[in-house]
Formats: sequence, structure tokens, C-alpha cells
Amino acid sequence: MGKKSEKPRVGEKIADALDIEYENTKDKTNIQKKEVNPIVKESKELETDYTSVRSNLYSIISKGNEAIDGILEVATEGDSPRAYEVAAQMIKTVADANKDLLDLHKKMKDIRKDDFGPSSVSHTNAIYVGSTKELQELVNQSRSAARRITHAEGDIIDIELENG
Repeated sequence: MGKKSEKPRVGEKIADALDIEYENTKDKTNIQKKEVNPIVKESKELETDYTSVRSNLYSIISKGNEAIDGILEVATEGDSPRAYEVAAQMIKTVADANKDLLDLHKKMKDIRKDDFGPSSVSHTNAIYVGSTKELQELVNQSRSAARRITHAEGDIIDIELENG
């Protein structure tokens, strides 16, 4: 088998026809450094940390509940005051882990509220007391107010525009 002769590419043919130099862009690697928005990066890290901490707390609570069951069995069988003391400490530890889990949720809620911040759009509730005609005049002053037109001589003429 012989070596394949390289056919001119379409781009090369076009460049020859236009009498310009062909530049092969496929062979060049254009690596552009993309900057990651720090807010998005922090948000992703925050979510990852939150998920990890939440998972760990659930695991601690689950294992703590199993340990409490075992310690209570030992305490009831042996009637040892030390076993009851250990069981009480374990119950307190699991209760603290549950509180930590609730605190985690509260802190995440506060962080998310801070991230979105106070709304930049303010809402105002207003009540208008008056007739429809008066309201239209207020809203659409360009149609109901007097207009002033200046003549070439410098005289000002007031023209009352009619609605409708």
C-alpha cells in the first residue's frame, strides 16, 4: 500500500481561489481561560458543605439512637449506675445533634435570604379617592392639560385639548 496523497481541503481551495493565505484553525488549539463567577462558586460550595454536614448529622443521630438502645439494655441488665450515666450522656449528645441539625437549616435559610438580599423592587399600596375623570386627568396629563405653543413672533398660545 502506498502513502495516501493529501487532498487539498475545502478551505485551502477557497483560499487559492481568493488568492489569500489559508489558515487552518482546526489545528490550533484555542484554550481560553474561563473565570468562574465567585458567587456561583461559593453557592455551589455552600450547597456541597450543607449536604455533607446534613448527611453527617443524620448519620450521627442514627448511630447515636442505636448506641442508646444498646446502652439502655446493658444498664437494665446490670443495674449499674455508671451504665445509666453513660446512657444519659448519649441521649444528651443525640439531642444536641438534633438541635445542630435544626440550627443548620436555620443558618442556611438565613444565608440564602442574605444572598438574595432585600428585594430591589418596592411595592406601594395606594388608594385613590376621586372620580374616574380626575384619575384619568392625573394619569394622562398630556391629553387633559393645557398645552402651550409658541408662535414665530414669540406669542404664547394656550390650547385646551379635549379628551376623546
